[in-house]
Amino acid sequence: MTEFEKKVLRITAKIPLGEVRTYKWVARKAGKPRAYRAVANALAKNPFTILVPCHRVVTSGKGYGGYAHGRRMKKDLINLEKKIKDMIQL
Repeated sequence: MTEFEKKVLRITAKIPLGEVRTYKWVARKAGKPRAYRAVANALAKNPFTILVPCHRVVTSGKGYGGYAHGRRMKKDLINLEKKIKDMIQL
């Protein structure tokens, strides 16, 4: 992996449970604000899907973006995490 890809994974790993960030947000945090497609490519190579929650990174529009296990699974994971976060905050 390149240094940029490693940085993307480190940033993504810090996204809290039940929250999402955009590919653009991750790109800005990585110091390359226009590299949002490179962020998507880095996350597509994520070898640590349990430790690095790449499903929490979504598009700036209304879509969820891609996910190795399918968009439906990505949407379901995000919704499940939001429910868990709400339960924990009771």
